[in-house]
Amino acid sequence: MMKIIALVGKSGTGKSYRAVTLAYEMDIEYIIDDGLLIKGNKVIAGSSAKREKTKIAAVKRALFLDKEHREKTLNAIEDYNPDGILIIGTSEKMVNLIAENLKIAPIDQIVYIEDIATKEEIATAQKYRKHEGKHVIPVPTFEIKKHFSGYFIDPLKIFRRRKDNTMQLTEKSVVRPTFSYLGKYTISDKAITQIIKFAGEHIDGLYKITRVNLINYPNGVVIKLDIVVRYGYILTEIIESLQKRIKREIENMTALNILSIDVFVKSLLVDRR
Repeated sequence: MMKIIALVGKSGTGKSYRAVTLAYEMDIEYIIDDGLLIKGNKVIAGSSAKREKTKIAAVKRALFLDKEHREKTLNAIEDYNPDGILIIGTSEKMVNLIAENLKIAPIDQIVYIEDIATKEEIATAQKYRKHEGKHVIPVPTFEIKKHFSGYFIDPLKIFRRRKDNTMQLTEKSVVRPTFSYLGKYTISDKAITQIIKFAGEHIDGLYKITRVNLINYPNGVVIKLDIVVRYGYILTEIIESLQKRIKREIENMTALNILSIDVFVKSLLVDRR
C-alpha cells in the first residue's frame, strides 16, 4: 500500500530545502512539490508552478487543477507505482487537496516544518525568500533547467551522511519564480548574438546571418534574424533547423526563455562555379 506523507509549512520556511532529507529518512523516493512529481533527482511528471506569471495561476498549478497537467501526473503515478510519496504544501488544506486531486488520499502522516527545523533556521529561510525572492526545489539544476528556462538558477550542493556512515552529495536548485519581481540578472545582447551566429555555422544551406534583433520581455526574449541562404536548398528545412538549433544552444548556455525565433530570408547566394 502506498504511504503518503505531507510536509507542511508557510511559504518561505525552508520546506523544499529539507524535503530530500525528510524523504530519505522516511524511505520515500517520490516528492510532489509545486506541480512537479520528482523521483530522486529527476522530474518525471508535472509542470512547475514557478513558471506561472501570477500567484493565482501558480497556486492552481501546484494544486493540479488543470486537467491535462493532472492527468499526466496521474498516469506517471500509475506507471511508476511508488511505495510512498512526500507531498509538500503550505497548509493541511493544500496537501489534502493535492492528495485528493491525484487520487492518493488519505494522507497517512503530516510533518510540520517546525518539527524538523529550528526557529532560527526558519527565520533564515524566510529572510532569504523575502529579500532575494528565491525558492529551493529538490532536483539538480541540469534537470530543472528545462522546467524553469529563463529564470535565475543557482545550484546548491549539500553533503549528507548516509546510514552506513558514507557521505552523499545532494544537489538542489535555487530558482526565482516568474511572478517574483525581486532582482534581475543580465546577459548582454552581444553574447546572445555570438551564440546565435555560432549555431548558424552548423546549418546546411545557410550562408550567413546578416542581422540579429533581440526584443526583451519580462517573461523571455523574441529573436528576429535576417539570413542569406545558398541556392538549391529547401528554405523551410533551413529555417526549421536554424530555429531548433538556436533555441537549444541559447537555453542550454544561458537559461533564457525563448518566446519566438522569427527568421527572414533576405537573399539567395548562387554558386557560379
